[in-house]
Amino acid sequence: MTKARGSLTVRRRKMSSTEDLDYPQLLFQYNNGFLVSKIMFTACELGVFDLLLESEGPLSSDAIAERLGTSASGMERLLDACVGLKLLGVEMKSEGAFYRNTELSNLYLTKSSPKSQYHNLMYYSKTVYLCWHYLTDAVRDGKNQYERAFGVSSKDLFEALYRSEEEMIKFMYGLNAIWSICGRDVIGAFDLSPFTIIYDLGGCAGGLAQECISLYPNSTVTIYDLPKVVQVAKERFVPPEERRITFHEGDFFKDPIPEADLYILARILHDWADDKCMQLLAKIHKACKPGGGVLLVETLLNEDKTGPLETQLYSMNMLVQAEGKERTPAEYSKLLAAAGFREIQVKKTGKLYDAILGRK
Repeated sequence: MTKARGSLTVRRRKMSSTEDLDYPQLLFQYNNGFLVSKIMFTACELGVFDLLLESEGPLSSDAIAERLGTSASGMERLLDACVGLKLLGVEMKSEGAFYRNTELSNLYLTKSSPKSQYHNLMYYSKTVYLCWHYLTDAVRDGKNQYERAFGVSSKDLFEALYRSEEEMIKFMYGLNAIWSICGRDVIGAFDLSPFTIIYDLGGCAGGLAQECISLYPNSTVTIYDLPKVVQVAKERFVPPEERRITFHEGDFFKDPIPEADLYILARILHDWADDKCMQLLAKIHKACKPGGGVLLVETLLNEDKTGPLETQLYSMNMLVQAEGKERTPAEYSKLLAAAGFREIQVKKTGKLYDAILGRK
């Protein structure tokens, strides 16, 4: 009986392999990947999901086109594609098709939702997508592609990344959108309650700091970031009455790092090559209180190079947009150990970002 089952499994594998060769469905899906992305980006940018959230019921494509100022034929095709992508639902009536949001779209694609990914998607559409036009060049050169995509020098990574205030604000909103989904999981991956004085290095708009003080009300978090980032964070993102979040202006590679119980490095090390990561971690170790630690928040590669696919894609994005790469838990642990940290623990969250804690 076992042998028969085994033979059946082998036959199924052969059939699957043959079907892939007869009709390469997987390749067609990959080929159409950017079409899928741009349909979602366009529907967001035009305000389709926001309009349907605000409407009292489903709307026809003509009504949506009229309210959003688009062509009727273009909007109908966009809406039908969103139905195919399960971002919209459709109901056929005698008068024609009427469209409505799905729960997924209401929660993540409308601007007013607390978990809205709108700004993150717009950053991908307007910035990441343009850099990826030059992926072949990035692989050839081993360098990010800001110069080709936007005509700006990439000698200073964050001067290129924040090449205008508008671009910087877009990035900040997008980062907060990610932490609205993943922040609590990484902050809660370890018990951080013993660490009361926390520095969030590169804390940007404060989304992760907000999650931290929410989960650990006895802690204070200082966001250490570039002066222009801090100014915008104060004006737009962190209310002045929130006393548990403070700010420190500076460049933590060049300027002193104050003493603290815990340092958070969330999506920081993946921007940089190993030597620069080592430089920063050694500096943090020197500033860290005895018994204190550092929390790394990154998307982790499998040790055997099998995935996860999302992380492998992110690593390619680091090639076109930054100077670093995504790493395995062993690679991050090696960097931490070389800087003097011990008792290194890794926690997978089951979401995009995981957590690594090292102690001094």
